[in-house]
Amino acid sequence: MNDIKISVILPVYNEQEYIQATLDSIINQNFDDYEVIVIDDGSTDDSLRIIKETFADSSISHKIIHQENSGVSVARNRGIEEACGEYIVFVDGDDYILTNHLSELYNPDYDFSLIQMIKNEGQNVSSPHVYGVEEISAKDFIKLELEMKVPFNFVQLSYKRDIIKNHGLRFREDISYGEDSDFALRALIYGDTIKISDEITYYYLQHQESLINTSKLKRFDFIPVLEDLGEFFRENSHPDLVELIRSSRIPRAIFGNMNYFFYNDYDYDEVIGKMNELDLFDKLSNFRGDRKFAFKIKLFLFNPKLYYKLWKKFKNSI
Repeated sequence: MNDIKISVILPVYNEQEYIQATLDSIINQNFDDYEVIVIDDGSTDDSLRIIKETFADSSISHKIIHQENSGVSVARNRGIEEACGEYIVFVDGDDYILTNHLSELYNPDYDFSLIQMIKNEGQNVSSPHVYGVEEISAKDFIKLELEMKVPFNFVQLSYKRDIIKNHGLRFREDISYGEDSDFALRALIYGDTIKISDEITYYYLQHQESLINTSKLKRFDFIPVLEDLGEFFRENSHPDLVELIRSSRIPRAIFGNMNYFFYNDYDYDEVIGKMNELDLFDKLSNFRGDRKFAFKIKLFLFNPKLYYKLWKKFKNSI
């Protein structure tokens, strides 16, 4: 197993409609010396059968682990424990990757590599970000993410396993929203440089059922996660990142999720009540940055009900 270059970690839970396409995309890579670690998180449908039958006909090195339903973070952490590769790559059970995904992500001179991802949410398809550079320092990338100047999902990265192992990095198992961003940003602080590819190799498919599962007011629970991340950066002597979390990432997360709830017709009083409960108004007022965005926040804070009515009337044009 010492020649394994990449470990692909694939958590699965009741993905029988999509898992075959995902598995086929992982197996049909133009890359050698990789392993696939599938963690079936207590599926009650035919997912596990499909997984076993698919790998029965494949020569790809693999492990199939079945566990009681414990959540995606537990599943990913089990995958990390089992991984033998030089790098770790994550794929979700209802997405798919192109044949050059692993070859684009394997760059042994770098701590991390990054590819581009397309999000397909119903009729909406996202556009990738063109970086225009071949590499970037990990810390500069963190700053771009905290200022939300680049679209980012943790599955876009390959992670040097030694960084994950030596620093005991794992996905938080006590939260159900934002654990992936938290993991990626903590890992990146221990690295040096990210190799960037402008190749689009990952396709993220947002299904209606998964949209429902992530559209609850618990999205606001990402704010305490960001605050914990800020404390982590403080302990690791990065006061500039602490300030970016306070004055950029947290206000943007609050405002973005609030507008998401308005767009999806959540009850106004319920949303505002949750914001008051979590003391999000004061945290929203900490924003420093883009003037247009700052104006929107000021308008909301001046009169939340008026902002809501205007927003509903003009649908995100303010």
